[in-house]
Amino acid sequence: MCICILDGNVVRDKEMLHDILADSLGFPDWYGRNLDALYDCLTDIQEATLIRIQNKTGLDVHLGAYAAALLKVLAVSAKENEKIQYVVED
Repeated sequence: MCICILDGNVVRDKEMLHDILADSLGFPDWYGRNLDALYDCLTDIQEATLIRIQNKTGLDVHLGAYAAALLKVLAVSAKENEKIQYVVED
């Protein structure tokens, strides 16, 4: 299983968020580092994958509305692709 940990106390901006996602999930070089590209890559994943969001409050502080949009993308992607799971911890 592939595991990606997004710690809201560590992730300071969108660029860092997408860098962590791309590195830990092995996204291709063409990954566009935005939420549309994230959805595309997540729905293509063929390996069991867990995305763990820790310290959600910190993520909300650092990313604002983008954090909520990220959670929506994760939820939709998990519905579309049974290989994707995500958990949110505060």
